[in-house]
Amino acid sequence: MDKELQVVGFRIGRETFGLPISMVREIVRVPDITSVPNAPDYIEGVINLRGRIIPVVDLRKRFGQQSPEPNKTNRIVVVELNSRLVGLVVHSASEVLRIAPADIDEPHTVFREGDLNYITGIGKIGGRLVILLDLNKVLERGELGNLEAVAESLTPAAG
Repeated sequence: MDKELQVVGFRIGRETFGLPISMVREIVRVPDITSVPNAPDYIEGVINLRGRIIPVVDLRKRFGQQSPEPNKTNRIVVVELNSRLVGLVVHSASEVLRIAPADIDEPHTVFREGDLNYITGIGKIGGRLVILLDLNKVLERGELGNLEAVAESLTPAAG
């Protein structure tokens, strides 16, 4: 397994995160997001992406940043998770990173406990560190089911 890991790199604050390229379907500018009543703070709502209703999670809020200011570099990374599309709002996303297996460190034991168990490794590229994420764990605790229910409730019935 000496094959390079290909990840889509995106930024939240000053940190660079990475998701396996196989999960990412596309990266889009942030369109109008329809809010959903009674949703958790980090669930922004839903978007209509070429006729598909997609729930949107603000990863910035999910990772504890308070009231991020929207700007023109914000993007939605559309990922496929358990055969469902989910949009992730990030500060910016633009690059595919190739990381050699030798340049990926296992997460420290601190990251394997509690709310930080979504970190699968730390990649090193030049002088940068890339935090590799397990999206299933980032969005666990029934949140995916809630997202799916929200999207399905807003999808028009086929006639």
